Amino acid sequence: MTDAASTPPELPSALLAAAQVSKAWPFEEARKLLKRYPQGKTGPDGRLAPVLFETGYGPSGLPHIGTFQEVLRTTLVRRAYEVLTGGAPTRLVAFSDDMDGLRKVPDNVPNADLLRAHLGHPLSRIPDPFGEYESFAHHNNAMLREFLDRFGFDYEFVSASDRYNSGGFDDALRTVLRQYQAIMDIMLPTLREERRQTYSPVLPVSAKSGQVLQVPVTVVDAEAGIIRFEDEGETVEQSILGGRAKLQWKVDWAMRWVALGVDYEMCGKDLTDSVTQSGKIARVLGGQRPEGLIYELFLDDKGEKISKSKGNGLTIEQWLTYGSEESLGFYLYRDPKSAKSLHVGIIPRAVDEYWQFREKLPEQPVEQQLGNPVWHLLRTNGQRGGAGDKLPVTYGLLLNLVGVLGADNALYSADFRATERLGSGHARIAQIGQGWRGVAAIGLVHSARRRVGRASRRPPKRKLRPHIEIAPQALRRERADGERERHAGSMADASAKASVILGTCAASRTFFVETYCVRLGV
Repeated sequence: MTDAASTPPELPSALLAAAQVSKAWPFEEARKLLKRYPQGKTGPDGRLAPVLFETGYGPSGLPHIGTFQEVLRTTLVRRAYEVLTGGAPTRLVAFSDDMDGLRKVPDNVPNADLLRAHLGHPLSRIPDPFGEYESFAHHNNAMLREFLDRFGFDYEFVSASDRYNSGGFDDALRTVLRQYQAIMDIMLPTLREERRQTYSPVLPVSAKSGQVLQVPVTVVDAEAGIIRFEDEGETVEQSILGGRAKLQWKVDWAMRWVALGVDYEMCGKDLTDSVTQSGKIARVLGGQRPEGLIYELFLDDKGEKISKSKGNGLTIEQWLTYGSEESLGFYLYRDPKSAKSLHVGIIPRAVDEYWQFREKLPEQPVEQQLGNPVWHLLRTNGQRGGAGDKLPVTYGLLLNLVGVLGADNALYSADFRATERLGSGHARIAQIGQGWRGVAAIGLVHSARRRVGRASRRPPKRKLRPHIEIAPQALRRERADGERERHAGSMADASAKASVILGTCAASRTFFVETYCVRLGV
């Protein structure tokens, strides 16, 4: 991350000029921040301060690609802003809402009874059903961070439980109590009558049950953080500081924006109303709503919204089993305001299109480069190389070979996923080519066999002259013998190549049988 006190590096003038007018969505989003801070963001001391980008994550279920995409897309806007400003300092915070109470047991985790016994408890205070971490939230947070680290994102991880428990949010919580009635005036008109009777911006954590309580509260002392509420028939006065309470979602979001100084955060369209109400609350708390993009949601193969708790979307690991990190990033880059299907069948096209755009990149003028998804993706983790690389054979061609050869012969197909991730640059392409030559060899064997078979059956193409009496059957046999002789060398050579090259791929032969021959019925 760039030091706030350092001088931004010089960028090519042509790049800066093209970025100012680029219609690529990351630049359009970044220009919102440029409008907010035309002279750059400054801190209390008057010095240049980092613009803060934030992404939020609710660890109630296992992370899926919908979770990851928000970090990627936010990073794309962050890098575009750095280009527009000539390298102004920025920060990215990945925030986990792990103080939320567990509302229901996810379908895709073990030890459901353990979680069921802790319904209503903060996620960070529920035992890990996998038995690996100190809490359920810690487990899911670790899974998210593992992939973000693997992809090379530059981010700071912050959890709600750490901030609440350490007192990091205490000053902001006092402000919430001071503005309690103003917040109620914003929220109550948006609620149904039944919900109004029990609504409170503050959710105390019961000292008796450990649950996050949805009960009306009365502010006793805003400066001391004391509230009064009913808990199991008893009137209780309790501090909300130091992790003994959390805020309702929309109030919590606004408080976080103000407490952390968030400048940019995007969200799905299902949170459109939340953005509106949280923006109003942020102003009451003395801050402002950050800039942001409202993106469309991901759908599964049945057209239903993917959910962490249902587990009906692709996991990060499932995509990486059949495609590369780059292909995942490419798919997520495209048209963020359009709904996308997210299932295993879309992976091959995403892989092929990524490499097509990557191959074209160095030949494009700078204006077109800024509209090329690969230009943005190559900069997410600070790298610049790789433009112009290409695959010797496409994923789609491999699938065609699998379809021709059938499920049995698919056992001899090289694993595209393994070869595509072998490295970078020319060495990478060379290694990929070895696997593809094996696949091509099998295709050549099969093609030669088919040509011989067709030659034995088809009639001759040339017309017989009247004075030559020769049976068509004899001519077909003659033609077939010629075909066999001509292709015998190719078949032997192809078989030898396939046995040598594919003989070293034992660990990766099941890929297409599992995925495309079985799952997709190829």
